[in-house]
Amino acid sequence: MTHDPANGAQMSFDGRMSYGDYLHIDRILSSQRQLTTAHDEMLFIIQHQTSELWMKLALHEMDAARNAIAADRIREAFKMLARIARIFEQLNNAWDVLRTMTPSDYTTFREGLGQSSGFQSHQYRLIEFATGNRNVAMLRPHEHRPDIVALLHAELARPSLYDEALRHLARMGHPVPADVLTRNLAQPWEARDDVRAVWETIYRDPQTHWEAYELAEKLVDFEDYFRRWRFNHVTTVERVIGFKRGTGGTSGVSYLKRMLEVQLFPELWHLRTTL
Repeated sequence: MTHDPANGAQMSFDGRMSYGDYLHIDRILSSQRQLTTAHDEMLFIIQHQTSELWMKLALHEMDAARNAIAADRIREAFKMLARIARIFEQLNNAWDVLRTMTPSDYTTFREGLGQSSGFQSHQYRLIEFATGNRNVAMLRPHEHRPDIVALLHAELARPSLYDEALRHLARMGHPVPADVLTRNLAQPWEARDDVRAVWETIYRDPQTHWEAYELAEKLVDFEDYFRRWRFNHVTTVERVIGFKRGTGGTSGVSYLKRMLEVQLFPELWHLRTTL
């Protein structure tokens, strides 16, 4: 009797779709093209390519979450928001791998990067815009790509995740100020005491406002992981290049540290002090 190590699994894929066919594995695995002979350049490429894939999924989930919130299918949105937080946990873990690259390792291929930089990631910019951190000046690094600029402009014209959350609260009868609902969507969100007061009411009586309370905590959970991602980014960059300027022309660590001060949903953090 012949032992079947595959336990009866399909062994012939002639004319049939295989795992590699479905996932386009050949295309993916042929996309790591080093510009130098440096050993650690492969790590650098894969780190950033996989991060872009995770960001693509985060945007996919964020798009669906906003649509669900806009339709007041709030519990459906909870699963998506929880998944986005887990995606950023995965992105956080990836920094641990990149941190195995020493400053000496990085210098062996850094010049080969030219002016390319993670600062130019349009998917990261879309995530920033989608969550509410909107700065039209950040369109400039993408001006060489009209298709990408069009995507970013479309995002700026759409309510952010936080805008959709506040609009949902208004539809549920919470006293969200009218000018919040009609504000210029392209502008970054600025913290407001009257919006904090709305969230405070929800937090003071979560049993009465349970879905709104859970929505708030899902947003905080996401921003918590997003902040950790930013912090780990700063730490990794400082560990590898110190305070050198970034390849894309930014001030490097100094720029990244300023980004740590940005709050996506400020009222949800401020109310913890005043509650």
